[in-house]
Amino acid sequence: MFTLFVMSLSEIEKAVEALSSEELTKLASFIRERENAAWDRQIDADFAEDGRLRPVLDEVREDIRADRLDELP
Repeated sequence: MFTLFVMSLSEIEKAVEALSSEELTKLASFIRERENAAWDRQIDADFAEDGRLRPVLDEVREDIRADRLDELP
């Protein structure tokens, strides 16, 4: 069994300030990976069959099939 220890934001900020440069780099990487994973999940949900952006995707695909796209300058 383990005990869950909850820190306040202020305590977390103080703990981050105490990190070495290497530890701070690792923490930044960890946070970036979490943010990227959350972004990926959101994109997947938005373009899923019932997602809020699915109609846009379907429209773009139809435009591609119908050759209605113009080249960018």
